[in-house]
Amino acid sequence: MKPRHQRFALTAGITAAVGVGVALILNAFQSSLVFFYSPSQVAAREAPVGRTFRLGGLVETGSVQRDGVAVRFQVTDTARTIPVRYEGTLPDLFKEGKGVVVQGKLGAGDLFVAREVLAKHDENYMPAEAADALKRAGNANGEIGGRVAKETLR
Repeated sequence: MKPRHQRFALTAGITAAVGVGVALILNAFQSSLVFFYSPSQVAAREAPVGRTFRLGGLVETGSVQRDGVAVRFQVTDTARTIPVRYEGTLPDLFKEGKGVVVQGKLGAGDLFVAREVLAKHDENYMPAEAADALKRAGNANGEIGGRVAKETLR
């Protein structure tokens, strides 16, 4: 083989190896992305079916039902409400009327099956995505429902 052909083969091999590496990295990155959706977006069918995503809003007052480690509650953005099922220990700061972000998948009948529950960590914090979703839902309704939502969005 001539030196010219050897350089071409080496260049083609390196290019192919780099291409495969980049493809593997992009595939791993895409499969680990977790997007945030509000209850209104989930109800409008904007959330992916069969893929993990985050759902955020307020825990609807009076909706928490406990059965051992299984918990059912509803997450609302004051415009729409999505039922959530979670099995496990809830964070200490999880309370009705407070902000929450749950991560999991949408199950049958628009039931969100959560694998992780994240509660806000102090009185003045709510994830930016959840606060924006509540603001948008409040603007769509002409108001933001309840004193808790108004205080949370300050």
